[in-house]
Amino acid sequence: MITDARALRPEFVPRDLHHRDGQIDHLSSVLAPIQFDSAENVTIFGPSGAGKTTIAKYVLSQLERESLGIRWGYVNCMADNTPAAALHTIVRDVNLGADLRRRGEPTSLALDRLRECDDQVVAVLDEVAVLDERPLVALADLPNVSVVCITIDEEEWLTQLSSRTTSRMQSAATVRLEKYDLDELIDILESRATHGLIKSRVDDEAVKRAADIAAGDARRGIALLRRAAQHVEQNDARELTIEAIESVVDDAEDDIQERRIRSLGTHQRLLYNIIAEAGEISGSELADEYEERAYDPKSTSSRRRYLESLRRYNLVEASGNGRARQYRPLT
Repeated sequence: MITDARALRPEFVPRDLHHRDGQIDHLSSVLAPIQFDSAENVTIFGPSGAGKTTIAKYVLSQLERESLGIRWGYVNCMADNTPAAALHTIVRDVNLGADLRRRGEPTSLALDRLRECDDQVVAVLDEVAVLDERPLVALADLPNVSVVCITIDEEEWLTQLSSRTTSRMQSAATVRLEKYDLDELIDILESRATHGLIKSRVDDEAVKRAADIAAGDARRGIALLRRAAQHVEQNDARELTIEAIESVVDDAEDDIQERRIRSLGTHQRLLYNIIAEAGEISGSELADEYEERAYDPKSTSSRRRYLESLRRYNLVEASGNGRARQYRPLT
């Protein structure tokens, strides 16, 4: 059933992107000057599963193939959410810092590597709302570096920045994405099925059902296809049917949540584990438990960003305000 598992992975970047031509053209035109000089900074906003990360990687890969003197690096700030970790990851990803360790090296060394590079560099900061603004500002201040910031909620992110940084990022080029409609998501899943599965054994109605259940979220639709294909193989079935899709809905959701949990940085994972272990916990109790268990506890503002990221990832839910706020796990 599965011929190329890569096509069923959420991080896979296909050769052709469907139903994002306008956004691709816009992002390409903004970044095109980097072939000769620095480009504008860019912000990409949109709901989960709308293709934000895929579009950024797709456009930058195209530019890298077409031009000399361009490097780009990617960091998922959910995992690398300290200034040092984010900067070191970017520098290593653009092949300027294989010797840099995540800890123990000053961030100034990572910035020096970028500053001294003869090429133009694009730094992609995914889930940037989790990150302290200092690495963003430091990267944006380098004359040969452009920054692409990706997050879900524009207003929520901008309000947590300093006024100077907010003004700077509001002047950046902006790409906004909406959820896919049903027909668009069907096309996307059909393409993934064609590239990753024996297409003759995939019922067209099953793909439509996966798109309907996913409700505009490509990540969920792809997870449904992947899990259904595994279900068919494990049960020696002949065809991927509607019944196969419907039988793996919970498993696909579990896969998404497990991937999200694995992507968490150390302090986010600790906060999540405390909430999950408690079942329900107040903000004050959570703060006390975190302070007791954390090595080098982060500041209150950092913790607030981490908790908001857990909420955006649908890993926890919260009610109430301040230290009386109650947190509950959603997994």
